Amino acid sequence: MIQCKDCEFCEIGDDGSIQFHCHPFKDIKEPECLTKWQLLKLDTMVRAYLATVAQYKKLAPMQEKMMRAMEREIEEMEEGEQWKYGEPEEEEEEEPEEEGPPTQGV
Repeated sequence: MIQCKDCEFCEIGDDGSIQFHCHPFKDIKEPECLTKWQLLKLDTMVRAYLATVAQYKKLAPMQEKMMRAMEREIEEMEEGEQWKYGEPEEEEEEEPEEEGPPTQGV
């Protein structure tokens, strides 16, 4: 098996980072190369996801403040428009009248 450090499609950076310049459908020399390529792509996806989560964590306090401010505005608007509709009246529920004991079928 060819080691990655000996392959012309592999580039190892000064900080130890590895980049594959091979195309999985054209340039793969060994079956293990495909597995390594998949692992690197998976690692890239995980890093991108973690970066996205970190950004959401930074935005969360600002979103909470915005939501509270919007809720206050909506409540104030609803209170201001109550005069148009008057006080809500409670609906009285009518109880069905009972006409003697219930009859049983024979």
